[in-house]
Amino acid sequence: MCPKELKYTKSHKWIKIEGSNAIIGLTDFAIVQVGEIIFIRLPVKEDKITFDKSFGEFESTKAVFELFSPVTGTVLEINEEVVKSPEIITKDPYGKGWLVKAKLENPTEVSLLLNSDEYTAFTTGGQ
Repeated sequence: MCPKELKYTKSHKWIKIEGSNAIIGLTDFAIVQVGEIIFIRLPVKEDKITFDKSFGEFESTKAVFELFSPVTGTVLEINEEVVKSPEIITKDPYGKGWLVKAKLENPTEVSLLLNSDEYTAFTTGGQ
C-alpha cells in the first residue's frame, strides 16, 4: 500500500514535499518488478534535476534502469547510505531508502503527479 501523504510518478518514483523541498525515492512496486537493487548512481549535491529527465540509474539483478525526476530543482543531499548499501532501498523504500533531497524550482509540477489512489489504480491496471 502506498503512503497517502506522498505523490507518485508513472515511472515509479515517490516524492514527499517538505516546504520548498522534496524527498524522492523509488516505490515498492518498482522494487518488486525489478528485483534486488545491487548498484545505484545518484547526482551530486548542487546538481540540477529536471522534471521527467534522468538524474541517475540503478542496477538490479535483472537490468539497468534510469531514474527520472518527478520535479525540477537543485540537489541538496543524496542518501549516501543507499549508495554504499543499495539493499536499503529494497528493505525500506519509503523510509531509510530515500534517494535524493532537492530544493523545488517549480512547485506547480507536483500537481502533475499521481496521488496514492491514482498510483494504486495505475499499478493494478485500474487506470
